[in-house]
Amino acid sequence: MIIVITVLVYFAVLFAVSRVTGRRATNETFFRADRRSPWYMVAFGMVGASISGVTVVSVPGMVLKTDMTYLQTCIGFIFGYFAVAFLLLPLYYRHNLTTIYTYLGNRLGRKSYTTGASFFLLSKMTGAAVRFYVVCIILQRFVFGTVGVPFAVTVVAMVALIWLYTHRGGIKTLVWTDTFQTTCLFTSLVLIFVSVAEALGLGFTDAVAAVAADPKSRIFVFDDWVSTQNFWKQFVSGIFIVIVMTGLDQDMMQKNLTCKSLREAQKDMCCYGFAFVPANMLFLALGVLLAMLASRQGVGIPASTDELLPMFAAGGSLGTAVVVLFTIGIVAASFSSADSALTSLTTCFCVDICGRQGDEKLRRRVHIAICCLFVVFILLFRAINSTSVIDAIYILCSYTYGPLLGLFAYGLLTRRGVNDRVVPWIAVASPLICLAIDKGAASMGYRFGYELLMLNGAITFAGLYLTSNKTEYHDKDHCI
Repeated sequence: MIIVITVLVYFAVLFAVSRVTGRRATNETFFRADRRSPWYMVAFGMVGASISGVTVVSVPGMVLKTDMTYLQTCIGFIFGYFAVAFLLLPLYYRHNLTTIYTYLGNRLGRKSYTTGASFFLLSKMTGAAVRFYVVCIILQRFVFGTVGVPFAVTVVAMVALIWLYTHRGGIKTLVWTDTFQTTCLFTSLVLIFVSVAEALGLGFTDAVAAVAADPKSRIFVFDDWVSTQNFWKQFVSGIFIVIVMTGLDQDMMQKNLTCKSLREAQKDMCCYGFAFVPANMLFLALGVLLAMLASRQGVGIPASTDELLPMFAAGGSLGTAVVVLFTIGIVAASFSSADSALTSLTTCFCVDICGRQGDEKLRRRVHIAICCLFVVFILLFRAINSTSVIDAIYILCSYTYGPLLGLFAYGLLTRRGVNDRVVPWIAVASPLICLAIDKGAASMGYRFGYELLMLNGAITFAGLYLTSNKTEYHDKDHCI
């Protein structure tokens, strides 16, 4: 009951913010927040939106298998955010874009445009469904399942709540609700860390020292080139993950494009880019403390690393206060990423696929349809998921975001035209080729990690170049 009350109070605050920001909202408000968002609000809110419920649940448990080596990827994130801020944002602001895939239409052609938008729709729907699956499964296991509510009903109810507070104000509402949700996320995370330390009989300073001394605090791996945890693989992959999953992702860029100017958008991007190392370090440190606590109490480590934090926090063994804090943290993280995903998917479909940016009636219908499809994807993922949630997201995105990387790289780095008719075929073939390469490499003892994303993009780029015409594109504003 305490979790239900917490969720209801939380949503009451979101609805209050939604009513204020959704007054006299138009499509321009829904899609671009009238280009009046304060950059510092966007930056702070984007931290919570980028983290998501997957990080809350999965990252602490990652220390059980890979220590704190995930921070190598997070270090790469910083450089990726600088690349987005100073290479991609100027291009998007110069052309006053509502959706970033309009660039592909201007530079490459109509089929390239719809191909890029379609891959985003598939990628974002898949990734967001996986992320939101986390909060639904936790609520189902510890609340609704105990009273006989089917999982499908839980999913429908949660998605309906998101629709209620986003259907009017859209991205303008999210800039403000994300700030509230990020505050809730990090407040709850710090307090949970303190509670776990107290359960171990440690003060905050002693807990930090204990984490640093633990073997699981290892961060860097330089000596094993085959390992997916090798520093250079993780670091370079982190750069490209950000370039693709932020800079080439309408969901992440839509909020940045609501800032008043390019300079403010760049300040926003750089500021929240630096936040990911300390944020994820806190999650991983919490995982180390939880492993210590399990050892001291003689509690068996769960088979799935994703269950390490929920086992203690939602199970009640650390007290009611931690249950409430965990609920706030996971709901805040999950909803801040899911609500922006649904808004960006609506924007992309209306603007890029339908070409009707000013049609408010269409936008309302599409938003409802996207929410319904979102429910279907979540239920499908529940049926087929068999791996760690955070790895599942990056594996899926390595295949679906790769063609986007290749399309944008070709447009920005070359002045050649394309054979627009074959672009969709190249974009579909690239992930399939990557899958075959991955399987073949695995049979020879090599395991691809997140670098599969770069390989996918390179294959798409090569396919575009080999099938391109020799006509040179002369608009320098569309190239680097």
